[in-house]
Amino acid sequence: MGEEGIIEFLVAFGWGNGYNGERTDVRWKNGEEYMDLFEYAKSKTMEKESPLASRLRPVTLDEVVGQKHIVGKDKLLYRAIKADKLTSVIFYGPPGTGKTTLAKVIANTTSASFTQINATVAGKKDMEAVVKQAQDDLGMYGKKTILFIDEIHRFNKGQQDYLLPFVEDGTIVLIGATTENPYFEVNGALLSRSIIFELKALETEEIKELILRAANDRVKGMGSYGAVIEEDALEFLADMAGGDARSALNAVELGILTTPKSEDGKIHITLEAASECIQKRVVRYDKRGDNHYDIISAFIKSMRGSDPDAAVYYLAKMLYAGEDVKFIARRIMILASEDIGNADPQALVVAVAAAQAVERVGMPESQIILSQAAAYMACAPKSNAAVNAISAAMDSVKRTRTTVPAHLQDAHYGGHEKLGHGIGYQYAHNFPNHYVEQQYLPTEILGEKFYELSNMGYEKTLKEHMRRIKGE
Repeated sequence: MGEEGIIEFLVAFGWGNGYNGERTDVRWKNGEEYMDLFEYAKSKTMEKESPLASRLRPVTLDEVVGQKHIVGKDKLLYRAIKADKLTSVIFYGPPGTGKTTLAKVIANTTSASFTQINATVAGKKDMEAVVKQAQDDLGMYGKKTILFIDEIHRFNKGQQDYLLPFVEDGTIVLIGATTENPYFEVNGALLSRSIIFELKALETEEIKELILRAANDRVKGMGSYGAVIEEDALEFLADMAGGDARSALNAVELGILTTPKSEDGKIHITLEAASECIQKRVVRYDKRGDNHYDIISAFIKSMRGSDPDAAVYYLAKMLYAGEDVKFIARRIMILASEDIGNADPQALVVAVAAAQAVERVGMPESQIILSQAAAYMACAPKSNAAVNAISAAMDSVKRTRTTVPAHLQDAHYGGHEKLGHGIGYQYAHNFPNHYVEQQYLPTEILGEKFYELSNMGYEKTLKEHMRRIKGE
C-alpha cells in the first residue's frame, strides 16, 4: 500500500477527514490541526525510544517535582500558568533543574500557539518565520504565540534586539531558558519586559522521588523491567546527582538496562552498580554527618598551615563527593581574612573572584578555579591580626559606654557646629606624611590597642609605614 493509500485508509476509519494529495495537509477530527501522519508516527516512536529523562517530563504542573518557591500553588507562576495569563519570563538555573520541563508544561496547558527554538542553532531567518506566523495567528485568529528559546544567552545582541519590539507589542510571549546569569547575558531591554524566575538545584529528597518514579512507572518509566533500587544506592545516586535530575535519571536508566536479573527475576540496583553507572567510586563523605565537618576542617587547617598539597587533596575529596562548590568558595573567602588578612590583601581579592567565577562557570571547570584559590591561600603569608582586632573591639563595645570625641563629630547639619561639633578637628592631608597626631578613640577607652600588625608579608610593610609617618 502506497503513502496515499495508507492515508485514505486512516481517513476511512475516522483518523482524518480529508486528503488533498499532500502528506502535510491531513486534517484531524477537531477540524483545526494539520499533521503529517508519517511525522506523527515518527514522534510516537521517538516517545518510546527517547531517553528516560525526556519520557518522564511532567505534563501538568502537579507532576512537577521541586521548585515549589515558584510553582507552589500559591505562587505567581503557578497561578499565571493555570489561568493561561503568562507574560514573558526567563527561567534561570543550573542544568537539570526543570527549565525546559516548565516550558513543556506551559505548552501542554496554554491555548496559545507554542513554538520552540534553540539559540545554539537558530538564526535570524528562523526568528523571522516565527514572528511572521505569530503575526498571522494574532491577526487572523486573535491567538497569541508563546516562543520558548532554550539557551537564550547564546543569542547575540542583534538577535535579542530583533525580538524586542514583538515582545513589547504582545505579538510574542517570550520564555527564555538559560544556565547563565541573565543580568549579564540577556539584553537589558528584554529583561525589563520579563519576569525572572531562578530555579534551584533539586534537593536530595526530590531527586529520590524522581528516581523512584522512574523505576516504578510502567507507562513512561521503567516499571516493566521489575527493577529494585536498594536504599544505599538510592541515597548515593540522589547525592551524586548534585541537584541535577537529568544526571540521576540517566544513571538509573543505564543501571536498569545493563544490570542482569537476579535469581528472583528482578534487577537489583546495588550501591556498586549505582557507582558504576554514575562513574564515581563511593567515597565516605556524609554531607550531613561528622565526616563532612572533618574534611572541611582539614581543608581549612591545611590552608592555614601553609600546606598546598594537603589543601588541594581535601578540596579534591570534597569535589569528588559532590560538595557544593559555593560552600567551598565561602570557606576560602572567610579564611582569606581570618588567617591571611593584610599579610597579603590580594588573598581576599582572589577568594572573592573565585567565588564569583564558580557561580558563573559551574562544574567541572570550577574545580580548577577552586584549586588555584586554595593553593594561593596555602602559600600566602599568614596573619590573624584582623580576627584579634575585631574580637577585642567587640569585647570593648560590650563592656564600655563611650562618646565620640567632639572634634570628630559631624558639624554639617542641624546647627551642630554651634554646639561645638567638629571644632578642633585637624585635616590629616594638610600635614607632612598626611598624618597628624590627634585623639580618635573615645576618651573612655583611650590607650586601648586592637589592631596589632604582625611582621608577616605586607603587614610588615604596613607596620614600617605606620612607624615612619608617626616618626617613631
